[in-house]
Amino acid sequence: MKKIAISINTSWNIYNFRLGLIKALQKEGFEVYAIAPKDDYSNQLDELGVKHIDIFISNKGTNPIEDIKTIWQYYKIYKKLKPDIALHYTIKPNIYGTIGARLAGVKVINNISGLGTVFLNDSISSKIARNLYKIALIFSKKVFFQNPHDRELFIKNKLVKKSKTDLVPGSGIDTRKFKPLEKENKGGKFKFLFIARLVKDKGIIEYVEAARIIKNLKFKIENYIDIEFQILGAFYPGNPTAITKEQMGKWIEKGVINYLGVSDSVQDFIKKSDCVVLPSYREGLSRVLLEAASMAKPIITTDTPGCKDVVDDGINGFLCKVKDSKDLAKKMKKMLNLSKYERINMGKVGREKIINEFDEKIVIKKYLETIKLIDSRELKMQN
Repeated sequence: MKKIAISINTSWNIYNFRLGLIKALQKEGFEVYAIAPKDDYSNQLDELGVKHIDIFISNKGTNPIEDIKTIWQYYKIYKKLKPDIALHYTIKPNIYGTIGARLAGVKVINNISGLGTVFLNDSISSKIARNLYKIALIFSKKVFFQNPHDRELFIKNKLVKKSKTDLVPGSGIDTRKFKPLEKENKGGKFKFLFIARLVKDKGIIEYVEAARIIKNLKFKIENYIDIEFQILGAFYPGNPTAITKEQMGKWIEKGVINYLGVSDSVQDFIKKSDCVVLPSYREGLSRVLLEAASMAKPIITTDTPGCKDVVDDGINGFLCKVKDSKDLAKKMKKMLNLSKYERINMGKVGREKIINEFDEKIVIKKYLETIKLIDSRELKMQN
């Protein structure tokens, strides 16, 4: 039986975003291994017939000693496991996992699911990351990007050869799982919902400030008086731009937002919302926006790569300027002043867009075709 390894920075990520791909690979006869730090989802992967292999991956930026250890771990795992191919996602598996795989003679397909802070600033750590990407991607058989902007940026900066690249629509959405559900509208509140890791790059500061602007009645809201601004997401203390619990507590105390905590069933919260908001500075391709649109919710997001790809402005949502809380508030006001029929229609159009452009079947097909192509090339070389 052929072996295939999937490596991401958390087991949670593999379980929540790659199950469709895993099942398709198993159906094709692959024995699937998950290489990721052990967490609460590692055992659930084992129960699905996916063999989990624990690895330490630091989430605290670049540390040369720790990073060399990570490369060495990958090398030892791949040397022993000898998978036919490895699929890598997120920055450290993409860089260190690919280098370790090369040393062990394992073929790799990479997926650049977002740039993080690598291209958002010009710090020393960002420069190091870009150089490491350039080294690692030399050894990749295929590099998937989730939006054309990131792809062109990597090619322009000579981090990867264009011939190695291709596009996939994110991790894909299971449109049967994320489907329209009737909203329980108790009390008649209009609910804006922000879903993301609690870091500044997701636009949480702008979201809170826009909520404050509307609550201070700087805009006249014609149709609604009772408006709630919700936040759903986990704290991320290892990130340099992380929001602290103390800061969140101040926002709650002042009555600006309602923090909902964390959940594995985001559908339950999207279902109860009226509009999903993500003012992110940049994404690979926002999973949250795809899920919200698939559930026929109108969206407000930023006019930036990885976000604007999901929204046709004025059709299934609104686009706002990046890092501009006032413009975000204007677009929120615009959403509030639409009729219920107009918002429902926005949601319907959004779901159609997801089915036609972002269904996970499209992603799975692309991966299976690429794996078969790599296998056929290797066989030709051997013969």
